[in-house]
Amino acid sequence: MNELRICLVQSHLVWEDKPANLAHYGGLLRDIAGEADLVVLPEMYATGFVTKNLELAESEDGEIMTLARRWARDYGFAVCGSFLVRDASGKLYNRGFFITSEGEAYFADKRHLFRMGEENLNFTAGDKIYPIIRYKGWNIRLIVCYDLRFPVWCRNRDNEYDLLVCTANWPLFRIDTWDTLLKARALENECYVCGVSRVGDDGLGYPHPGHSVVVDFRGKIIARAEDDRTSVVTCEIRKAALDTFRRKFPAWLDADDFRIL
Repeated sequence: MNELRICLVQSHLVWEDKPANLAHYGGLLRDIAGEADLVVLPEMYATGFVTKNLELAESEDGEIMTLARRWARDYGFAVCGSFLVRDASGKLYNRGFFITSEGEAYFADKRHLFRMGEENLNFTAGDKIYPIIRYKGWNIRLIVCYDLRFPVWCRNRDNEYDLLVCTANWPLFRIDTWDTLLKARALENECYVCGVSRVGDDGLGYPHPGHSVVVDFRGKIIARAEDDRTSVVTCEIRKAALDTFRRKFPAWLDADDFRIL
């Protein structure tokens, strides 16, 4: 498939209230059934960005993932976001997920833990390169919030991915950084970038304006959710346009490999 319909689902989160958030987002997704190929949710959409109430953690077979699989199956699109997971050994991760309508599941544990929010005190950082997700003829990579700041981690080697998806909770007082980094990752990696964040105040009183967008390989915003409010926006991205640009401006052929000289 040459085109991919991406839906940005930007909304408020109820702090540490899993049932309320799952019901709210379930309703938003039900309303767009069949209208997208990929739906992107904010980071930790089921709980808010919590780093201390660890009782909210689930297994991969818990309610959050069970519902994500059901949404994907019933509504005919892939669903991605992140959630707080406790693995079999008891370790906690901020785990990105991508669930297809056929039930295929991909996971990416957040590599860069946000120490300014004390995420590093209780969570374990991911230690594996995130998988390339093959979906509807596209190669997709998923990152989680703070990962966006680290260009080496996001490096697109030999055009291994076409779309970079960032699920996030990005606050108002650093929103210019969010806007800038999304464009930078698109330009330097010659790819589409989709970033989805939340709106509203969190449980610590920090406001979040959203600024959820899709950026093309030239750094141009091609879709944007409304600021400071729940907003569900769908746009279409085209693989042929990306492939043509990469042929005409193959900067990726001159990229450094980061080996010590």
